[in-house]
Amino acid sequence: MPRPMWSGAISFGLVNIPVKLYNAVKKKSIHFNQLRKSDGCRIRLKKVCPADGSEVQAENIVKGYEISPDQYVVVTNEELEAIQPRNARTIAIEDFVRLDQIDPLYYDSCYYLTPDKGAGKAYSLLHTAMQNTGKVAIARVVMRNKEYLTAIRPVGQALALSTMHFADEVLAADQLEDLPIDIPEPQKKELIMAEQLIESLTTEFDPAKYHDQYHQQIMDLLEKKAEGQTVISRPEVKESGKVIDLMAALEASISAIKGKNTTDKKMMPTGKQAAPARRKKARAQ
Repeated sequence: MPRPMWSGAISFGLVNIPVKLYNAVKKKSIHFNQLRKSDGCRIRLKKVCPADGSEVQAENIVKGYEISPDQYVVVTNEELEAIQPRNARTIAIEDFVRLDQIDPLYYDSCYYLTPDKGAGKAYSLLHTAMQNTGKVAIARVVMRNKEYLTAIRPVGQALALSTMHFADEVLAADQLEDLPIDIPEPQKKELIMAEQLIESLTTEFDPAKYHDQYHQQIMDLLEKKAEGQTVISRPEVKESGKVIDLMAALEASISAIKGKNTTDKKMMPTGKQAAPARRKKARAQ
C-alpha cells in the first residue's frame, strides 16, 4: 500500500483541512549498477576532495553556493529552516481558475491529497464545490526546503495536486533560435489535407492504449540474458529522407489510414454474420 510522503493542511479561506500527500505516479525507471568489467565487482562511488584526494564523510559535508569562481557562501540546515515560512505545513489556496487556462508546460509532478482524521466533511465540501464550479485551485506549499506553486483539482473521489513551474522558469517559444521568423502560409489544398489527416487520426483519449515499449524491450533483453540466451541485434532501420512533395506525403498518409480502417472492418464480424452463430448456440442449449 502507498504511504503518505507529507502531511499538512489545505488553507481554504478560514477553513483548514488536514490532509496527507501521496505520490500519484509510480516510476518504472530501470536502474543499472556500475560493475568492473573483468569480474563483475560492483563499483562504489566515493566523495573525494580534489585538493588532497581524501574521502570526505557525510558529516563533514556542508552546503555551499558559488558566488564567484572557487568562492562560496556556506549555509547550514538551521539557517535554511529559520527562514522557512511559518505556514510550512500549509497548502495555501490563493486563487481559483479554469483548468483550460493552465498551459500544460507549467505542470511538473503529480500527487494525491487525502483527508486526515476528522477532515472528511471539509475535504468533501471543497471537492464537491470545485467539481460543481469546474474550477482549479492555485496554491503555494513548502516541501523539502523549497516553495512550490501547485494546482489542485478533483480527480474521481480524490483531490489531485500538481506541482507547477513558476512563470520565470518556463521558456517562451519565441526565445528559440531555430524557430523560423517568417513562416510561409500553407496552401489551401495542403491545409485541407492536413486537417483531414488529423480528423482521421482523432479518437477518444485512452491512457491504457499507450505503453512504454522501450522499457518492455529492455526487460525482455534482461530476462533473456539472465536465462543465458544469446541476444541478436536487430537490423538498423534506415530513416527516410526529407519529404520533397508535402501534398503527396499527406495523400499517402490518408490513403494508408483508409486502407487500415478497411482491413480492420473486414476482420470484424458484421451483425448478419454474427446472427447465425447466436442461433446455433441457442439450438445447442
